[in-house]
Amino acid sequence: MSLDLDNLRNAVASLDRSLRVAETMPDMPLELRETVRAGVIQNFEVAYESSWKFIQRWLRENTTPTDADSPRTRKDLFRLAARTGLLADPTPWFGFGEARNMTSHTYDEVHAESCLSTARVFLPYAQDLLRRLEERND
Repeated sequence: MSLDLDNLRNAVASLDRSLRVAETMPDMPLELRETVRAGVIQNFEVAYESSWKFIQRWLRENTTPTDADSPRTRKDLFRLAARTGLLADPTPWFGFGEARNMTSHTYDEVHAESCLSTARVFLPYAQDLLRRLEERND
């Protein structure tokens, strides 16, 4: 079964666009910088959530029922995705998950800046995942 990857494509593209706008933040007034940063964080959240959910869907469709049901945590899911070739390395994804969890529990200047940095690191990983899913999509 073929996965409709449009939601993931859109989420990754939106994160990419917002990060490109964020590159011009030093020239923006404070209120606009804060708004752009919040947009990047929101786009990171959506792209991360879409990424792991598409990993889960792909694994359910393309691995044995035993393997598809074995991931009990997202870390397990990322490890299985690496074993199947969807991810080159699961380790960075652990940190992306921790950053995502922080955005939903705490929002302050330090965490916002940290998440903005994480979003920059995350983008190429999300793009690589999308590429791998597209290559394997029936």
